[in-house]
Amino acid sequence: MNSFLQGRVSVVVGDITRQATDALVNAANSTLLGGSGVDGAIHRAGGAQILEECRRLRDTRYPGGLPTGEAVITTGGRLPARYVIHTVGPIWEQHAGSEAELLAACYRNSLALAVEHGLASIAFPAISTGAYGYPPDKAAQVASEAIREFLTTESGGAEASAARDKLGEVRLIFFSPPSAEIFLRNHKFE
Repeated sequence: MNSFLQGRVSVVVGDITRQATDALVNAANSTLLGGSGVDGAIHRAGGAQILEECRRLRDTRYPGGLPTGEAVITTGGRLPARYVIHTVGPIWEQHAGSEAELLAACYRNSLALAVEHGLASIAFPAISTGAYGYPPDKAAQVASEAIREFLTTESGGAEASAARDKLGEVRLIFFSPPSAEIFLRNHKFE
């Protein structure tokens, strides 16, 4: 296992649906109704309760779908995590050059939701690097910079800083060793 930022961030090869963290991040599509890849795996492992909450979010807050870069939180259902934070990553070369900003927003907004809910641990997949085609080396740079900036910023005063400090564990989960190696070669934590 590789760790960064005084052990607050770790890179792990494994199955995101088996992570016993306070929250898992779902690389969702805008419908919030499940899909393929990580999205499908989380919905299958977590069960119907996640889908029910996602449907309520669509009916009440996001009738047109969750916008790219935004994040929402639901129960973890049958997952070992208590919550799932759903975020919609950008599709590579489909956002007029704003892909990096949107991908960074996925990480920042997910971390902000975790802090808002007083969570101590969160596990992320490699958002947008699967079916959405974001190059993994570029995604590693964007994700690591966004996480580093969020965890080390001093903005918002002592209360905001203390809330961010409570989020003591950020796991970056990769399904295969080659994917983790690409991240480790390209991250910007140091």
